[in-house]
Amino acid sequence: MSHTTTTNFQVSDTPKNSKSYLFPLILVTSLFFFWGFVHNLDPVLIPHLRKAFQLNVFESTLVDSSVFIAYFLLALPAGYIMRKYGYKSGIILGLVLFAVGCLLFIPAANTAQYVFFLGALFIIACGLTFLETAANPYVTVLGPPETATQRLNFSQSFNGLAAFLAPVLGGKFIFTEAKYTDAQLAKLLPLEKQAYVLEEASTVKAPYLILGIIIIVVAVLFIFTKLPDIKEEESANEKSSFGHVLGHSHLRWAVIGQFFYVGAQVCVLSLFISFVTSSAGITQDEAKWYAGAAGLAFMLGRFAGTFFMRFVAPHKLLMLYALISAILTLVSIFASGMITVYALIGVAFFMSIMFPTIFSLGIAGLGKDTKLGSSLIVMSIVGGAFLPPVLGLISDATHNIQYGYLVPFVCFLVVFYFGWKGWKPNHIEKEISLEL
Repeated sequence: MSHTTTTNFQVSDTPKNSKSYLFPLILVTSLFFFWGFVHNLDPVLIPHLRKAFQLNVFESTLVDSSVFIAYFLLALPAGYIMRKYGYKSGIILGLVLFAVGCLLFIPAANTAQYVFFLGALFIIACGLTFLETAANPYVTVLGPPETATQRLNFSQSFNGLAAFLAPVLGGKFIFTEAKYTDAQLAKLLPLEKQAYVLEEASTVKAPYLILGIIIIVVAVLFIFTKLPDIKEEESANEKSSFGHVLGHSHLRWAVIGQFFYVGAQVCVLSLFISFVTSSAGITQDEAKWYAGAAGLAFMLGRFAGTFFMRFVAPHKLLMLYALISAILTLVSIFASGMITVYALIGVAFFMSIMFPTIFSLGIAGLGKDTKLGSSLIVMSIVGGAFLPPVLGLISDATHNIQYGYLVPFVCFLVVFYFGWKGWKPNHIEKEISLEL
């Protein structure tokens, strides 16, 4: 997931010609791919750890909670550190945390303790928070200002490429053939069960070790690559406060809408393989290809939505897409067989425009409140930590993961309301504008 904020920057020490931008741009663009790749390993990791540790659905959703809690906790500190020490330093620190988290999968697998996997994922996500905070502004300054939007869209497309490749490659290396049924596992002796868990957990070592080594190499390249120094423009009249910014009703609704949207996205994509193996009765090996297709649909939906916004107002398209997503989610809940798989792939397509559209509508017309408002919307991605466990609780209580998808259904209704009425500024904003 990529979060784009609207900020003004001053750039110093920039390369003198367009050719000298090329290698730094390649490096920064690679970050979009890498964080997209590790995020989209979660749909593979969740069912694998669930099988290895005999987890219920609620316990398996703690993978997402570990990741998105880190984003919430580190969002503001990451911005502060980069303002103080520079964006390049922030990227290097983020890559180091990313690599350390990947390498911690090895001792986590050796100890066969689920909590250690969650800790490793938390550290990875801490690193990704730094990378996502820095990458967008860097792409905008690594080249002529008039082509900044094109460069950013190009770089973000690699995030979509990773969403397709990660489930396919991750599934190939991590998934194993089922050796025991649940009933057989329950009858295993403690030593036999421990050996089984160690064997299953060990399959994550190689993918995360390779990824960790690659990230270390990228960090070294960043250390020795000259990048422009980005500084945020500061002015006394840009200061804002939480009380003032929350006076904008459309921002409040954007924070709520983003909380529920990110929760829905994580529910749909992270639990995709767990869902379709249950609802359609296909194997995990088959499901990984459909998970890759969902990632591809998400990327194509972003491009299609951008095109349609030339002809349809963003809030109307958001409302329509949220309604279609809600209907497709109902199909996935109450149908059975392959139609549930295709319905979820459809949801991935139609929900793809929601994050950037909610974001842009939420900060529209905020003026000096834009920076703080942007931070609040980005922090609302903590919905990805809290809502998947609710899905898990419903799934475990009903013994049917499909019923758990009532959670994203409700989320899409909230997004629908934001596209219908919540995006509109009301008299509070008008009063504030008169005061200014």
